[in-house]
Amino acid sequence: MAALLVWLVGYPLWITLLEALGVPQAPTLEHFAEFAQRGDEWRALWQSLWISTASTVLAAAVGVPLAFLFERTEFPGRRILGSLIALPVALPPLVGVIAFLFLYGESGFVARALQKALNLSSAPWRLTGPGAILLVHAYSMYVYFYLFTRASLARLDASMLEAAASLGAGRWRRLRRIVLPVLAPALAGAALLTFMTSLASFSAPYIVGGGFRVMTTQIVASKLNGEVAMAQVETLTLAALAFLGLWAMRKVDSGSTAVVGGVRGLAPVRRHLRRPLARYGVATLGWGLALFLLLPHLTLLLISFVPPGTWTVELVPPVMNGSNYATLMSSPERLRPVLNSLWMAAVATIGAMALGLSTARLSVRSPGRVGRWLETLISVPWALPGTVFAVALATTFAVNRPWFGRWVLVGTPWLLPLAYLVRSLPLTGRSSLAGLRQFDTSLEEAAASLGAGRWRRLRRVVLPMLRPALMAGASLAFITALGDFVTSIVLYTFDTRPISIEILSSLRLQETGVAAVYGVLLMVVSGTAFVIWGRDQRA
Repeated sequence: MAALLVWLVGYPLWITLLEALGVPQAPTLEHFAEFAQRGDEWRALWQSLWISTASTVLAAAVGVPLAFLFERTEFPGRRILGSLIALPVALPPLVGVIAFLFLYGESGFVARALQKALNLSSAPWRLTGPGAILLVHAYSMYVYFYLFTRASLARLDASMLEAAASLGAGRWRRLRRIVLPVLAPALAGAALLTFMTSLASFSAPYIVGGGFRVMTTQIVASKLNGEVAMAQVETLTLAALAFLGLWAMRKVDSGSTAVVGGVRGLAPVRRHLRRPLARYGVATLGWGLALFLLLPHLTLLLISFVPPGTWTVELVPPVMNGSNYATLMSSPERLRPVLNSLWMAAVATIGAMALGLSTARLSVRSPGRVGRWLETLISVPWALPGTVFAVALATTFAVNRPWFGRWVLVGTPWLLPLAYLVRSLPLTGRSSLAGLRQFDTSLEEAAASLGAGRWRRLRRVVLPMLRPALMAGASLAFITALGDFVTSIVLYTFDTRPISIEILSSLRLQETGVAAVYGVLLMVVSGTAFVIWGRDQRA
């Protein structure tokens, strides 16, 4: 199993390193030296770092206050609003970017409304550059801080706060001396997750970044310009940063276990707003915030009903019908990306579930260094940006050398599902690990003592007990693979193009309504998977 994971995860990076060094033909550091001498490369690297840092700060500024509001305050509609606030995490990044473009872009609803209200000759702004990237990142990534902080607040020991209050500590001192230290591991974990997600972000910089280059877009630009060696060096540079982030995540994870393990009391009672004005004021604010967060996706749904060429300068679309949906359903060529995404995401999810569960069981049964290595191997694909792994796979599987574990997969229908599978391993593997660590092994031992074989124990005991964890990982893996854009844009062919690539193609052809229809389909399928996962968790 370790050898298989090394071949899937580590081997492509190793091949990329060797080819960047010119091995085995003519070993050289020329490409690394050229990278070091080019100012645009250092600029892209610096812009990746600062945009990721700024995204983390903005996401924390939005997510942490929301977590305190929904976890520490009781008001009408709190539960349903708390779920709606987390919805952006279940939607593909590309769909969110396109929705923002339709709503806040220079031709979007908000810009048109201001232009008409202020009688301007042109749009008041352009949704492009670093500001646009930060806006999209803050909108899509605050959920990490919201979920992590809210979960940590639910585990907070109320007796510590009561003891501090009895000793004269005020509200702000309790927050500074007790609450924030307890939240520190969750905040650090959310910060690292947000930073690494932003570092790997491709959809927002590619679509609304304009001339603002980050490392993920720089890699694709180098590859498209035929600078394959430079793309490999950029890939390795971004991979090194990702591995540093993974190391930091492991440190934070080990530290957070120790802190959480000491919590034994009940969570603080939520504060009830007694004044009717305050209660309904907070509820109104919450519903308004939920509507604001759902506006981009409601806009996407609206645009999907606008026929081509009918909406030009009007504030609202003058004509709305289902012609875009009819066009999609009646054309086999337009349906192909939908079917491609569905079968590739399904195959990748099934493979990732089988491989993730097998690795997790071996890791749990092999304490010590072997188990830690297996855990690390299934975590690495998550740490690596999609462009990094896509270039590594394209480099590895572009030649036929079976004795070296390399086959020609570039241009075949199997490279994208393989990429989706490996990218989904952290989701299925980590969820399986979480379930197995809560699994009572005595149940499996009892079944063995009654004569049940290995496969029967797995089918009748282990899988039913792990079902919630497995469904969580499978749902997230399917959603991620279905809406993948960053890996697909490097590895797709015309016959295997997924929905995300077809959305981009439709936008380039000015077929905004058709692009919106594809986005709505992604939203519906992803939302359905998210709802099924939620029902399974409650069951």
